[in-house]
Amino acid sequence: MSKDVFAWKPHHGGISVADLDESIAWYCDYLGFELEKKQFIEQIPAQIAFIQRGDFRIELFELPNAQPLPDERRMPNLDVQTHGHKHLCFAVQDAKQAFAELREKNADIVFEAVIGGTAMGFLRDNTGNLIELIEYPDLWNNEGTAE
Repeated sequence: MSKDVFAWKPHHGGISVADLDESIAWYCDYLGFELEKKQFIEQIPAQIAFIQRGDFRIELFELPNAQPLPDERRMPNLDVQTHGHKHLCFAVQDAKQAFAELREKNADIVFEAVIGGTAMGFLRDNTGNLIELIEYPDLWNNEGTAE
């Protein structure tokens, strides 16, 4: 029996940020992540942090002299006009409630919509990176919470 070498599970996505400590605080306060570890990677060179929520991690990078995110990369409809990674998307049980709670925390909400019958929307992190929230309650399989 041969092993499926392409069997995989999500591990992490990487995001370049302007201020590592501010971004760690943002992802923890706004989206419920927890700091897993911080370290310096000499080969890049960059200060990095892994933040985690459930089985998913985000690797945050702070590099000296990194360029700020261009304005067109801060809007979903303009960002797709440039090749490359576009955004992270997290499923939520109730998009309207999630955006209401984020709005109370003064999150930078880009927009909320119902597309094809599915509630969703975008917000920006503290560096301007796009994050999508999409209502997808089927992922919870009557468990009540996903972690």
